[in-house]
Amino acid sequence: MTTAKGIIESGTPARLRPAGGTMLKPMQQPAGPFEVPTQARKPTVGDALVTGLLVIYPAFAAVAAIVAGLFLAGTGSL
Repeated sequence: MTTAKGIIESGTPARLRPAGGTMLKPMQQPAGPFEVPTQARKPTVGDALVTGLLVIYPAFAAVAAIVAGLFLAGTGSL
């Protein structure tokens, strides 16, 4: 197993790139989770539907859970 001490004492020089060296251009780097991709596509109807479901379903589930809790607690006079 290679340890940090073994790497330091091996005497091999580090292979570092110079600061002005060739770096990947933004077009070559993949977009991260919080970055907008360079070739963004236009939203479709399916995207809007999925977004709507992700927003509305938890709200309906919360209301249904509250109503079910009230009904099971004996205040079912809604």
